[in-house]
Amino acid sequence: MDPTLNSMASEGLDDPARDRLIDPARDRLIDPARDRLIDANLDRAREGLRVLEDWARFGLDRRDLVVRTKDMRQRLGRLHRDAYKFARHTATDPAAGLGHPAQAERRSPSAVVGANAGRVQEALRVLEEFGRSSDPELAEEASTLRYLLYDLEVDLLQACRLAATGGEGRREALAHCRLYLVTSPVADLEGVVAAALGAGVRLVQYRAKEAAGLDDLQKLGQARALRQLCAAHGALFLVNDRIDIALAVEADGVHLGQGDLPPVVARQLLGPDRLIGRSTHALAQLQQAVTDGCDYVGVGPVHATPTKPGREPVGLDYVRQAAAASPIPFFAIGGVEASNLAAVRAAGADRVAVVRAITEAVDPAAATAALLQALEGCP
Repeated sequence: MDPTLNSMASEGLDDPARDRLIDPARDRLIDPARDRLIDANLDRAREGLRVLEDWARFGLDRRDLVVRTKDMRQRLGRLHRDAYKFARHTATDPAAGLGHPAQAERRSPSAVVGANAGRVQEALRVLEEFGRSSDPELAEEASTLRYLLYDLEVDLLQACRLAATGGEGRREALAHCRLYLVTSPVADLEGVVAAALGAGVRLVQYRAKEAAGLDDLQKLGQARALRQLCAAHGALFLVNDRIDIALAVEADGVHLGQGDLPPVVARQLLGPDRLIGRSTHALAQLQQAVTDGCDYVGVGPVHATPTKPGREPVGLDYVRQAAAASPIPFFAIGGVEASNLAAVRAAGADRVAVVRAITEAVDPAAATAALLQALEGCP
């Protein structure tokens, strides 16, 4: 028997007194009731985080959310000390197995996510309060994680909403996009796109033509990385031309040129919920895109651009025609940059797509911010 217990027993101390002993290794009072409480809430928080993590992984395919949730779970696990586990005594817990009718009402992933995020937040608050005097490290970590979880919960619920609404959610998001970034092969492509997303871009198209010298495996890797970046920022991600890659990375849709697969065929492959965009160079092509069920069109090239070699610019006249006739969102594209954006807007375009204006900018974030500021006030 522990010598301290022998000593206290010999002095005739009662059970409650023996329940409060000094732990020399950590210089704190051992309180079985408090340790059981802390153990229960650590279990509760870690279990709830695992629910969130698994839905982010298997339900949402959001690696960024998985990483954030796993980090929180591991940080709590590091502080789940053996002393707390040894204090566990489920058989005498009066609330073990206790349920509530509200649990049966969680019929959607969003309801499960919301309930478990709340469960974790409540457990963290308990850990913060009861750990403050006995385990300051745990209390401080619980406080930090609780505030991180507030933001994580919102991001998870937004992801659930987009997944649940499918095409409706994507089309609603598209309607609010004013600036469309089309990528080109540049050094540090991920860094450029991340900077643009951080500055406010919410629509990105991955475009890697044959001239880029990439094989399909490299293109798939780039598309997957950009898709994850867009997901982390709540942005739509499209793939140019390659329906196979779009499906492989679960992109939000594809953009098709006039020489690519017809939109009707693309819709058969993609299903009803993904977006389809179409490049157009004349009003008749725009009208055909509408007939084909496209969700948006590109209108251009407005100016001559090296990204479309040999393509004669259509100028601002076609932009004016599109503004007057297009029932779906259209993006003016082709040599659009901050210096000529005012003229493009005056012709009736309230949305623009750019390539070099961001990808070749010295500061992609600043270039993005300037374009978005110039687009403010569009209806």
